Amino acid sequence: MHAPAFWWRRPAQAGLAARLLSPLGFLYAAGTAHRLRRVGWRACVPVLCCGNIGAGGSGKTPLVLDLTRRAMARGRRPAILSRGYGGRAPAGTRVNPARHTPRDVGDEPLLLARIAPCYVGADRAVSARRAIADGADCLIMDDGFQNPTLHQDVSLVVVDGHAGFGNERVLPAGPLREPVGTGLSRATGMVLIGPDRHGIAAATRGTLPCFTATLREDTDNVPAGRPVIAFAGIGRPAKFFDGLARCGIQPRRCLAFADHHAYTPSECGRLLALAQQWDASLVTTEKDAVRLPPAVRARVHTVGLQLDWSLPAMPDHILDLWLGRMKDG
Repeated sequence: MHAPAFWWRRPAQAGLAARLLSPLGFLYAAGTAHRLRRVGWRACVPVLCCGNIGAGGSGKTPLVLDLTRRAMARGRRPAILSRGYGGRAPAGTRVNPARHTPRDVGDEPLLLARIAPCYVGADRAVSARRAIADGADCLIMDDGFQNPTLHQDVSLVVVDGHAGFGNERVLPAGPLREPVGTGLSRATGMVLIGPDRHGIAAATRGTLPCFTATLREDTDNVPAGRPVIAFAGIGRPAKFFDGLARCGIQPRRCLAFADHHAYTPSECGRLLALAQQWDASLVTTEKDAVRLPPAVRARVHTVGLQLDWSLPAMPDHILDLWLGRMKDG
């Protein structure tokens, strides 16, 4: 499913649909609050969560990749814990990119496992125990801010500066998993990615450390001088298309699919036919590429994302919070 447009309107302009759905949002928020009363298992190694308050892409995975690499550069042995959205592997499964598919473990874990051990499962405590047994000395969660199964020593709320918190209503009336104030009150800090179009940093100044960064597209794999057909099945496909435009790439066609979309043979055939029709290169995200059949993936060019911090000291401060966190017991 695609997110409805009214989710991303200003709070005062959310409209009738959002108001009518607000009672359901109240029930959703109450369910989240009730679930979070559970006390999670406390690991013997420091745990960092990179999560969010809203549904959809905010830049969590690039942040996890960046911080994982930096932890490894410090000589640490991090492991990544992911839900493995859409996968069917049992909790605690270590991802093997050479053997697993998105249907087994989801799409993001296949990317994460390229740089560090990655374990999937809704019960993060099960994955944490497995990772520690395999030698991990620190853990980083890709998403899971509302998951109570594992105690989080440091919790970062990741926010897309362009989208902000949308209409600031809870699902299904808006994009949020819980009210903004409730979520931020549990967070250690916030990572704001991209231009702050909603004044979020100023609104939270003095109450929560705010780290800022931007995403930079790596278009080295895109052939120069050829037309482009772009497609994406991520939280906000328009974000990918806008990123291409910033790099001077104006696709002939932009095709948007739902987040985590599983591409069918007919859709792959359509994409290949469009590329042939326009004599164009097919371009997509790294996350989308892992969901394509190998034969199609070989004919598609991917665009990666790099995180550029506003200040070099920001990621070091996060690492100090995470890796220096004292453990009880």
